[in-house]
Amino acid sequence: MNPKIVPVLALMLCFLSNSASAEDPEIEQLRQQLEQLKLEYNSKIDELEKRLQATEIASQQKKNESKENEEKAKQQMVPVVAEYSPADDNAAGAPVKASKSNSFNPAISLILDGRYSDFSEDPEEYSLSGFQLAGEAGPGEQGFALGHSELVISANVDDKFFGRFTAAVDSHDGETEVELEEAFFETLAMPYGLKIRGGRFYSDIGYLNKQHPHQWDFTDAPLVYRGMFGNHLLGDGVQLSWLAPTDLSFELGSELLSGGRYPIEYSGDSTIPTYTLFAKLGGDIGISHSWQAGLSLIDAKVDYSTESGHGHGHEDEHEGEEQHISPIYSGDTATWGFDLVYKWAPQGNSKQRNLVLQFEYFNRDYDGMLSAEHEGEAETGSYDGSQSGWYAQAVYQFMPQWRVGLRYDALTSAVSGSNSELIEESGFDSEGHDPSRYSLMADWSNSEFSRLRLQYGHDESSPEAYDYWTLQYILSLGAHGAHRY
Repeated sequence: MNPKIVPVLALMLCFLSNSASAEDPEIEQLRQQLEQLKLEYNSKIDELEKRLQATEIASQQKKNESKENEEKAKQQMVPVVAEYSPADDNAAGAPVKASKSNSFNPAISLILDGRYSDFSEDPEEYSLSGFQLAGEAGPGEQGFALGHSELVISANVDDKFFGRFTAAVDSHDGETEVELEEAFFETLAMPYGLKIRGGRFYSDIGYLNKQHPHQWDFTDAPLVYRGMFGNHLLGDGVQLSWLAPTDLSFELGSELLSGGRYPIEYSGDSTIPTYTLFAKLGGDIGISHSWQAGLSLIDAKVDYSTESGHGHGHEDEHEGEEQHISPIYSGDTATWGFDLVYKWAPQGNSKQRNLVLQFEYFNRDYDGMLSAEHEGEAETGSYDGSQSGWYAQAVYQFMPQWRVGLRYDALTSAVSGSNSELIEESGFDSEGHDPSRYSLMADWSNSEFSRLRLQYGHDESSPEAYDYWTLQYILSLGAHGAHRY
């Protein structure tokens, strides 16, 4: 071996030995880090596996408990009904289920309505040109008076039926009058969106008709409701409705009605003198806007008995004169109506601010006879007439608890017949005057259970216009809840 190569080999061995010893700590460190990661990874996997197992066990327990609770609810369920709130400007809602603690106890609510009214003319002399007044129609009483108070009892009978009873208490001329307004059942679990209601109930025609007086935005009904329905269309019968399974809310319904209440009082042989048809379509426009439109048809046979003292006619009795019964109408009537409602609430929150615009129009055609009996002699004559009317209103809640509203009413009437004297005495002849009225209101609701309202109106229902002021309170005692649109 070349002696010069030996030192070179020695130097190379030293260099390699130093390089290996320099790399050993770094390799060892990497190996330790890898082992640590393996330990942590395995630990996390074990932890996740334990959590998954515990969650699966808890979920299964909840499912078992839910099934047990459903079975108990079916056995013990006696729901109560959501009742009206005077501070709400919509109709009462559907029944809701009650808790076990309320089993066998129906929902009971009492609506207290009182007012003070000041009229520039005697309200007892009130008339509506071209229209006959009946039912509860009229401006009310001068001074302090009780309004339309109600006692409501309601509950789900079982999982298939709901029942409701409403008694109205009014005071007129110092006498207290109690009237059965509602007594009906309603199905809860029919398939395909169908629902049946039977008994005595407010018709679903129009928009305002199904609302009770304490739900109105003004102290009184619009003139078109006052003149055509005696404030409300109410009857005994049955209703069938269908809610379509569509994105927009679409409902169709029909009613068969009878009973002795204006404008469907009938003393003839037909057991079902009146039927109605109605359709309602509505939906949302974004988050802040919603709307609903409706069409209605009422076909009624009217046959009032002059001996009953009911119906369109009224009795006039003066000192030294014999009693006289004004002409009454018997025949067919056909009424159709259109209603439209728009609501706005910023971001859907109506508690702070909201606006409601409301419009309704009705038209009625008559085809029948007028008759009257005076001093033992009967007079008759044909009558063909038409009536129409509408109202538009806006109610704005500009801050919590406070609202203001404006409403305008207008009516027209056209008559023709074979006996002009009977037509003139009947009240159907407007004598060239078309009734109108505008009303302003402001109300304050301390809560959903109480409301104070001040209203001013300029009324031209007859040629002699008059102004009136009304201060009203509405208090709700007892159950209330969800409301219809």
